[in-house]
Amino acid sequence: MTAALTVDALTVRIPVRAGTVHAATDVGLTLETGRTHALVGESGCGKSIVASALCGLLPSNAQVSGSIRLTSGADPVEIVGAPERVLRTVRGRRIALVPQSAATYLTPVRTVGAQLDETLLHLESRYGIDELLDRVGLNASCRDLYPHQLSGGMAQRAAVAFALAGDPEVIAADEPTSSLDPALTERILTLLDGCAEAGAAVLLITHDIAAVTGHADTVSVMYAGRILESGPAAAVLDDPWHDYTKDLVAALPRNGLRPLPGSPPELTDLPDDCVYHLRRPDTAFSGGPTHLLRTGDRVVRTRVGGRP
Repeated sequence: MTAALTVDALTVRIPVRAGTVHAATDVGLTLETGRTHALVGESGCGKSIVASALCGLLPSNAQVSGSIRLTSGADPVEIVGAPERVLRTVRGRRIALVPQSAATYLTPVRTVGAQLDETLLHLESRYGIDELLDRVGLNASCRDLYPHQLSGGMAQRAAVAFALAGDPEVIAADEPTSSLDPALTERILTLLDGCAEAGAAVLLITHDIAAVTGHADTVSVMYAGRILESGPAAAVLDDPWHDYTKDLVAALPRNGLRPLPGSPPELTDLPDDCVYHLRRPDTAFSGGPTHLLRTGDRVVRTRVGGRP
């Protein structure tokens, strides 16, 4: 498979009044053309920051190190540190974001059609409004609706239509099924499957591990800003190695809805090392310096000297 985008040692710190938010720490991902990579974990663990970083949409005061390199196509681009004039050539055209709570990203006093038409003109898209709406399963009459007239599922499909307008190489879908019923969830995920089948690299960000099954090729598990485990989706979900992943999988309905211990930590002024031991003191993977240990096509974060 061809890598469309690589994230290497991405670290994001955001100063706030209360201290410094450790939004992401040493994050590494590889998004491949024609495949879906799921980034999962509880809410508040830093997943959305990764999506924003891919598109160069972090807060202006964010302190960013590491690399986000768009490698597909004939013109590789480094996103971290790129000037706005470069990012404007990338957003929408090469990397597109399907935002969480899509309806809130639309201008409330303009119709969906008017906003989509403006997007198509800006991107010099080869598509028409009705063609894109049809592609995401929306009736052409939706072009005349205002955002408040859209249901949650319609708004999410409209957001995908905006994302597809520029034929992007990478699509970052941030919680695209949040608050949707099972039928609409499956419809949105199937739509993203189609994007991957058409050649895009899809990053599916979700706290709903059940939604990953059957839709993701690869999965990375994130906790408190760090990647704790990565590998083929079926292998990770069927045989999790890290204790956090085991606890996430155990909380699924099919596994008895066993609640995770404790609560996710605040990301402000976190310690330098992985902190899952604060919720599960008996874990052998956290509590001291950790590193990512690779075994075949799987990676797990464990204490230095530890074993998966």
